[in-house]
Amino acid sequence: MDDEHELHTWLAAIGTLTSAVNSGRGLREVLNLIASTARQLLGLDFCGVLVPDAGETALVIAGWSGLSDTYVARVNSDHPVRLETDAHSGAPSSRAYRSGRPAAVSDISLEPGFIWGGVAHDQDYRSMLSVPLVTASGVIGTLNSYRSAVHEFDAEETGRLQLLAEHAAIAITSARLVENLREQHELVTRSERIHERLLRVAVRAGGMSGIAAALHDLLDTPVVLQDARGEVLAAAGPPADPPGGGWTPAAPGGELVREQDGHVVADVVLSGEVPARVWLPRHPGPLSPVDRRALEHASVVLSLELLRRRTALEVEQNLRGELLAELLAGADPRAEAVRHRARLLGHDLTRPHRALVGRIDPTGRGSATQARRRATDEANRLASTITPRPLVAQHRDAVVALWPLPATGPEAAESLRRALSAAVGVASATVAVSEPTDHEFAEAYRTAKGALAVAGPGGGVVTLDGLGVAGLLLRLDDPEPLHRYAERTLGPLLRHDEQHGTALVATLRAHLTHHLDRQATAQALLVHPNTISQRLRRIETLTQLDLRNPSAAVEARSALTVLDVARGLSRRPPQPG
Repeated sequence: MDDEHELHTWLAAIGTLTSAVNSGRGLREVLNLIASTARQLLGLDFCGVLVPDAGETALVIAGWSGLSDTYVARVNSDHPVRLETDAHSGAPSSRAYRSGRPAAVSDISLEPGFIWGGVAHDQDYRSMLSVPLVTASGVIGTLNSYRSAVHEFDAEETGRLQLLAEHAAIAITSARLVENLREQHELVTRSERIHERLLRVAVRAGGMSGIAAALHDLLDTPVVLQDARGEVLAAAGPPADPPGGGWTPAAPGGELVREQDGHVVADVVLSGEVPARVWLPRHPGPLSPVDRRALEHASVVLSLELLRRRTALEVEQNLRGELLAELLAGADPRAEAVRHRARLLGHDLTRPHRALVGRIDPTGRGSATQARRRATDEANRLASTITPRPLVAQHRDAVVALWPLPATGPEAAESLRRALSAAVGVASATVAVSEPTDHEFAEAYRTAKGALAVAGPGGGVVTLDGLGVAGLLLRLDDPEPLHRYAERTLGPLLRHDEQHGTALVATLRAHLTHHLDRQATAQALLVHPNTISQRLRRIETLTQLDLRNPSAAVEARSALTVLDVARGLSRRPPQPG
């Protein structure tokens, strides 16, 4: 009957452990229940469950029965059981943990070097037995029994404690799994709430400032949003500057949220690029999992906000581009419908304007199309700071601006040139500026475009006065007389180049530029001097000009200048040469 009663007692105790785990009780409660069950079943004075600390350098008491809270706190803080590297030295708990076998001490007072003698005396125990908690993945801790008297632990008693430890190890593993699942569920739930809150701010048009404020409330730390140019888009919390030192790219495949130079940073990714970042300047300590999730969600919501902004800007810029194209094609800026459209976009067409035409020289890294798009973005960023706003858009392969007065031409052109040059992928920029005009925007554009064509490469600002005679000719409304003048002298060369694929016009231009020096012309064109001599003879035959005659050289130079001006003014594409 005693054996049957004991069996029922043990089965009931194990059932209680199983029920505790299945009911979802916390790990601490399960550990205390294990210690209490072992103490009751085996008639122990005290019992404790020890588990390794985070660094697995010591064992700490995580569950207990009969032991005082003071004793537990004192052992865990001042005398945790140090885990030795081998299974044959150290405290009984360390030996049991390392070896996977029970370890006992019948009389602590006789144990040499037992450093827990003081606390053992305070707790009033003299003997102890430690058995490992073994799972399929290894030892996860020890189950320790303590007795206040000297005691020899026999094989039966050790076997019973081991049997209970087996069930306890299963219970602990299950409780940890349940707790991890609970933590994951809480993390997911809080993460969803954070995402919903940030998304709600964006949907309600809270913008960058609203998202920054919400993130500050969630993390209770200063938040700074910064774009790739280093400009602060929004900030919340106590004033804090974003880190300097440039826009350091993340390592390929790196984490979205990471520490960088003592700060916490989260990239905002859009179309494979990082146009913005979230900074937590001088954030104290590591991020919690929830804080990290909050930053990750903020990054996603910010990318949506940036996409919304970019889409709106693209639509707005398309409208500006359409309006500019119509004006440059000859639409009357005095028409009320045209002025109304301009007013909606922030432009005042009743004022006099100058036409500015900008050309960029790409660096060669990346496509020229992308460089022009970035340059146009920079030009519009400049225009957004001016009232009334200049009308800026990309037109064909140039960036064109109708710049309202009283802004002076060269100053406006230099500001535009600097903006274009600041774009990524642009090596230099050249901007040509027209004279002021009240309504003839199309003509002003053709004049500035012609000045840009006459000026050639080199960067800088081009004005009509700075072009001399060419500038005077560009003021003509009709390019046809200029075409006829150039045709009389250069027509045979133009047709010869077009029909035979030669470069006689280019050779003539280079020869005049180098003051009729054949050697210098040959060096400039990277050909042999004899080749230059042959070409010059052919040029003189076709034009009936003796280039050694100063008047003939002047006539040829004038014809080239007029040709350049005519091409600049003409709507037709330039001919070869």
